[in-house]
Amino acid sequence: MTGSRSFPETTRRRAVAEPKYRRIAAALKDAIAAGEYGPGDRLPGENDLMAAHGVARMTARQALGVLQSEGLAEARKGAGVFVRTASPLRRLSIQRLARRHWGSGHSVWAADAAGRDLVVDQVAVDEQPAHQRIAAVLDVAPAAPVCVRRRRYVLDGEPVMLSTSYLPTALVAGSPITRPDTGPGGTYARLKDLGYEPVRFREEIRSRMPTAEEVSRLGLPGGTPVMLVCRTAFTARGDAVEVNEMVMDANAYVLEYDFEV
Repeated sequence: MTGSRSFPETTRRRAVAEPKYRRIAAALKDAIAAGEYGPGDRLPGENDLMAAHGVARMTARQALGVLQSEGLAEARKGAGVFVRTASPLRRLSIQRLARRHWGSGHSVWAADAAGRDLVVDQVAVDEQPAHQRIAAVLDVAPAAPVCVRRRRYVLDGEPVMLSTSYLPTALVAGSPITRPDTGPGGTYARLKDLGYEPVRFREEIRSRMPTAEEVSRLGLPGGTPVMLVCRTAFTARGDAVEVNEMVMDANAYVLEYDFEV
């Protein structure tokens, strides 16, 4: 018919069959997208949704649960459900590794922070046998000793990333790399001091849902995925001298790659 839209019968049945809590959740997401509720704003509570939509408490609770499971909102005990504050860290994945940063005594992480409060805590350094995958990349014998550096990065008071670096013990033994504080310029500056300056990096990126430990250490709301970035540093000879495995809160980061063709 002219002036009307025709939908397949299956589409109409699917729309009718959509659970009420899903429709309420969709309406809340539309309101967030439209700016009716901004970052940090409190969303309508269960009683509000019950009155506005004529639904039972469980339906209202499920609707709010959808937004929490998708990482759009977070529950605060005794206060309600709030739109999650989103001010992502822009990670300039190529520029941050430039020699001019770490070569001048600055941490590569300082390039990400851009003046915001970025703190490294939970620093632990020890020596472990290399598991097969790390041994293969670093070209050391399986179970050969490697220096393992673990750190957590906290931005504006919120944990955003876990980082674990592996370096051949034979290269770094007795150097500041084996201590929590590596000094100005960090690990890469110390590798240069040792004669193993990184001149090339390779990063591999994938995503998954976090483990229970990652949820705890990063304080992740339910349903929040993590990004995994595995970076390998190479010398001019092509030798891999570090493997750094990073687990990032996907809501906290934007990965930017800027390069010329």
